[in-house]
Amino acid sequence: MTLADGSGRDGRMDEPSRPGAGGPRRPRYRMVRWLAGSTLAVVLLGGGVGGVVAWREYERLSEGLPTVDGLRTYQPPVMSRLYSGDDQVMAELAAERRIFVPYSAIPVRVRSAFLAAEDQKFFTHGGVDPLAILRAGVTDMMMHGTKHRPIGASTITQQVARIMLLGSNAVSMDRKIKEALLAMRLEQTLSKEQILEIYLNEIYLGEGAYGIGAAAQTYFNKPLDQLDNAEAAFLGALPKSPTNYNPHRFVQAATNRRNWVLDRMADLHDITPEEARAAQQEPLVPANFTRPGPVPGSEWFAEEVRRELIERYGIGTTMEGGLSVHTSLDSHLQQAATTALREGLLRYDRAHGGWRGAFMHLDAADVGGDWADALAHVTPPPAMLEQWRVAVVLSAATGRVGWLEGRDPVVPHTGELPARERAWMHTGKGFQTGDVIMIEPLADGGGVAVRQVPQVEGALASVDVHTGRVVAMVGGWSFKASQFNRATQAARQPGSSFKPFVYLAAMEDGISPSQKFDDSPVSYGEWHPNNYEKDFWGPTTLHDALRESRNLVTIRLAAQIGMKPVAALAQNLGLVHSMPLVLPAALGAVETTVMREAGAYATIANGGRLVTPTLIDDIKDRNGNVLWRPEGLAWLPDAAPATGPQMADTRPQVVSAASASQIVAMMQDVVRRGTGVRAGAGIDRPIAGKTGTSQDFNDAWFAGFSPDLVTVVWIGYDTPQSLGKNETGGVIAGPIWNQVMKVALADRPRLDFPVPEGVQLARYDTGMGMAIDAFKPGQSPGVSVDLGAGSGTALTAADTGAENMPDSENDMAASPGNPAAPVAGATSAGQPVAPSGPVVAPVSGGDIGMGGLY
Repeated sequence: MTLADGSGRDGRMDEPSRPGAGGPRRPRYRMVRWLAGSTLAVVLLGGGVGGVVAWREYERLSEGLPTVDGLRTYQPPVMSRLYSGDDQVMAELAAERRIFVPYSAIPVRVRSAFLAAEDQKFFTHGGVDPLAILRAGVTDMMMHGTKHRPIGASTITQQVARIMLLGSNAVSMDRKIKEALLAMRLEQTLSKEQILEIYLNEIYLGEGAYGIGAAAQTYFNKPLDQLDNAEAAFLGALPKSPTNYNPHRFVQAATNRRNWVLDRMADLHDITPEEARAAQQEPLVPANFTRPGPVPGSEWFAEEVRRELIERYGIGTTMEGGLSVHTSLDSHLQQAATTALREGLLRYDRAHGGWRGAFMHLDAADVGGDWADALAHVTPPPAMLEQWRVAVVLSAATGRVGWLEGRDPVVPHTGELPARERAWMHTGKGFQTGDVIMIEPLADGGGVAVRQVPQVEGALASVDVHTGRVVAMVGGWSFKASQFNRATQAARQPGSSFKPFVYLAAMEDGISPSQKFDDSPVSYGEWHPNNYEKDFWGPTTLHDALRESRNLVTIRLAAQIGMKPVAALAQNLGLVHSMPLVLPAALGAVETTVMREAGAYATIANGGRLVTPTLIDDIKDRNGNVLWRPEGLAWLPDAAPATGPQMADTRPQVVSAASASQIVAMMQDVVRRGTGVRAGAGIDRPIAGKTGTSQDFNDAWFAGFSPDLVTVVWIGYDTPQSLGKNETGGVIAGPIWNQVMKVALADRPRLDFPVPEGVQLARYDTGMGMAIDAFKPGQSPGVSVDLGAGSGTALTAADTGAENMPDSENDMAASPGNPAAPVAGATSAGQPVAPSGPVVAPVSGGDIGMGGLY
């Protein structure tokens, strides 16, 4: 190339090719350029390989990552609540105790506390905080080799990704990368407010509380909007470690962490420095929170509702669906029913069981030394009542005992057992110094009473006559000791409390209450039933026979109308699923439950319209939408304002109102002067009912009702055995029924049993006294007509179930005589009036009857 000066040179000096040589020289910095190019090539190659590896690693980690779209419609698992009829929180059902709080209802100070403690840049980062990750990485490298747990740098978004999508707390690089990837996806899918709402409602904050709503209630017994700065800061301190900052165990550590959060809030100008200092001066004193429910004595009720919900909606919706369940429970009556049943069981056990001894024994050294400390380590029996106390016998000679009262502090007390208590204990297994027993301090300062858990059990149900709403239910002595609900799950023989349904079937067949049947010996094959009293009255009206629970009249009545209509009626009423067409079934040789019998009796009291007991008034979802209400009754939306609200009743009419009215009138006399007098003692309201005692005195019942409430009581052993001779339903169950109904009727208006149109109430002489009965058109009070020779269906020994008859009633029957000829039909027309007293006649055999006794 020729330059301007014509030299053809560019003015640069040529380097010699080698030292001392005069030839051409190599270009300058060739080695540098070579090294730079090589380095660049290596970097590009390494970058490319690294990129491929990183891409493959990204594909591996992102493959199978959960989708974040489901969080758009986020609904957290929320506890379901059960409410009593008076809107008390009866129980809470929850796998995780959580109270959902929407973002708009979260106080600013609570949001600020969590952001200050967990993620100060939450509203500015894109899901991850690189500087925080770098800072945590450097710190972890410096602490490598120590027992120091790696410092986390997770943002709130990353924590939501881990809690909601990954469900893993494993400390690994893979998990952190997945968490970061999901966090960035979350930021693209949800708003910051949505992410924060999920976080504050999902996070576990200790003491069984999930989310800030439940935590505010758990630690301070306050709703969220009533928390002050110090309390809000404490909640914000918990996510780091709810266990280590538990204020009940580590109050100083919890206070220090709370104060640190307050400082961060002040630094971020969420509160002023003065407000932070004032909040830091507040002592951290958590309030004692008692989880709502159950209403005292309502455990069986709540458990029955829970089972029904699970059957209807499944375990997930029941425990996490936020259902609002309004039940029919009357809290006041429930407590009265629980008390009455327990007192009745205690009375029976005291009279029949005897003292069964201490449940454990302390060494002499413990009794002579610090007995209070030794007693504090004794675990009470699960069936012990709350008002009872565990006590140690300090001196068997004087009956001195010691027990503990209170919790913080625990205060030792001593007292002496009254002489009557010591005498009762000595009739049993006795007692000695060091025995650990259960006692109940008497409220009037009269010393202490010895207590023991009864071995006999019982159940009770009270049902609204018109709606079927179960207002009280007791399933046994103690729910803690046994969750078996004897009111709904125990199938037992109703005994003579089944008889009204036989008589009801007869009323439906047109038979009059004044119709007479022969009360005299009868035999069917090898079956020789008898009356409980083992005497015979001769021709007896159905009114008197039901009032005094005469077995032989009931058998003849069942033979007259046939067992098919009796069985059909019992099934239609819901009393039994099925029943054999045998005569002993008319005496209660079938199986039913307390709740089923309550529904059947309620149907009679409701004028024959079917009543199905229900425990739930309505079920609402978390948004307040009604999911379910009982069928059969509904308010009419188009009712005229002048007439007031009207209710449509679509339940079937199982029996006629006239027949139901006839049975009600007959059962009123059962309580007034028959087998149920103990149940009616002191009640000046119209009531009706029937006793029930099954074969061998295994089951004692009383089922009775007022015009608007039915209560059924059952007493017996879980494994059937005799309650004892003459321990009938009227003696054992009747007084319990009486106690419950006195409480129930105290706040209710006085009502009379309705009399259907066309039915005539008449007073007449039954031959055993004056009675009032209901008569249908065409029936004449006091008249007994010829009904013929039977139902037209021949009943033989095969229809009696005699082959199943146990040899267990010999001691209750008189010596066998010459059995009279069977009388299969009713008495004939023109039967002479029965004498005023019982007719003594030869007994028919040794069997009282399979089923009912009295």
